[in-house]
Amino acid sequence: MPVSEIRSVLRISLALFAVLFSLVATAQNVPTVSFGFIFPGSEPERYEIVVPSQGEATYLSGGKVAANSDGDDFRTSFQLSQTTRSRIFDLAKKADFFQANLDSKKRVASTGAKTLRYKDDQKNTTQTYNYSTIASVQQLTELFQDLSTTMEFGRRLDYFHRYQKLALDAELKRMEEMQKDNSLAEVPAVAPILSQIVTDSTLINPVRARAQRILAVAGIIPPQ
Repeated sequence: MPVSEIRSVLRISLALFAVLFSLVATAQNVPTVSFGFIFPGSEPERYEIVVPSQGEATYLSGGKVAANSDGDDFRTSFQLSQTTRSRIFDLAKKADFFQANLDSKKRVASTGAKTLRYKDDQKNTTQTYNYSTIASVQQLTELFQDLSTTMEFGRRLDYFHRYQKLALDAELKRMEEMQKDNSLAEVPAVAPILSQIVTDSTLINPVRARAQRILAVAGIIPPQ
């Protein structure tokens, strides 16, 4: 993709994410942390996670997605555990609420444009970076990326359950492996679709068993 086109995508995407962040923060009138990611060619190419200090979090993704997905835009709200929510705001505080430049000056390969935002009654700060050497920013980046991975699993599982059930086993196997590697965050956020799979008697038992194990590891009592 030409550099000029990449810059255009970045400008448009950042503007759209800024609007979403503003709408969520204004509607709830509470301190809010958000993370945006843009990397043309990845799947998804862009996403934004908005986390208020109370209430539901919001996930939005778009751009290039798997051929078997049901569209280029996806938005959902979900409950975030208090443990994860507190960790996000604690890390934002350690990073001085993103008031200073977060990007390392080192020349490293591009891993996507990442944007952290914070807003409350006194502050409204935004920083975009490729790679940061700040420990709290690194931890926030990993947490938000793991959360996106979880939400995208939920998105694909919902699609496969409705339209391509034979693809469920491979997808759940991959999800189970990533869960073992601690590469997922907030699995309870996608518990509804996992529960639907567990209770769907039209599916083969190994598929239902995988979904049941994922729920159990996440501390959720699987439906009978």
